[in-house]
Amino acid sequence: MKKTLLALVGAGLLFGGVAANATPEQDRLNLDKYFTNKYPDIKLDKYVYGALAFDADSMAQYDSIMDFPPFGTVVDQGQKMWDTPFKNGKTYASCFPNSGKNVAGNYPYFDDKAGKVVTFENAINTCRTTNGEEAYKLGDPATMGKLTSYARTLSDGMLMNIKVNGAAAQAAYEKGKAQFYSRHGQLGFSCASCHVYNAGNHLRSELLSPIIGQATHWPVFRGGENLVTLQNRYVGCHKMIRAVPFAIGSEEYNDLEYFHSYISNGLPMKASVFRK
Repeated sequence: MKKTLLALVGAGLLFGGVAANATPEQDRLNLDKYFTNKYPDIKLDKYVYGALAFDADSMAQYDSIMDFPPFGTVVDQGQKMWDTPFKNGKTYASCFPNSGKNVAGNYPYFDDKAGKVVTFENAINTCRTTNGEEAYKLGDPATMGKLTSYARTLSDGMLMNIKVNGAAAQAAYEKGKAQFYSRHGQLGFSCASCHVYNAGNHLRSELLSPIIGQATHWPVFRGGENLVTLQNRYVGCHKMIRAVPFAIGSEEYNDLEYFHSYISNGLPMKASVFRK
């Protein structure tokens, strides 16, 4: 994986100003600068709306839809799941600081004791098993997806706040970065092919969103109540480029989410939104 990244960077720089040996904060600032220079009329915080930032008409339609979101019943079901006590009488809120409010923006984080990246979904499953419940299948729209469709709204407005501290955390971040910039599948696309170099352009009928802000608004609902988690989307993207996807919750996808989320640091979170 690292060799693939090094082959891509050539003289030490990736497109978009991201350097192979840059710190995470340098990566973030370089990408901010790249998109600011490319689209000077778009403020960085508008990228939390994904591709809608490039299309005023679509943004207006989105605002209208979100006045009465078609997926409200699903989020309500997620709230009921969140509030329903476990068999031992405790709730999800007991597992998180501030009863789960303004915490999701701290995930993923690198757990030094476990030696791996922990996502918000991993933390929810730990909460379940610690309280005598079975873990949910990661990425399952009917369970984990529905629950997080509400749980993440408790952090709406929180600024993404991902930390990369220490050599092991840095290594996981670099693996995620390599995953994002490496080419995959029969079509030879990387995540960056669409979401850095071609962000703001159309691929067939789809307007491509930028990496900045992408990690702030999951799960999303597509076409009404079709719930899609972030790692579900990773799987979908890999399939579209004719690559074999990794498993949801795998080290590869968790590291990718770690890098991906860090790049949105400082932007406000907004979970459970509508996307085309």
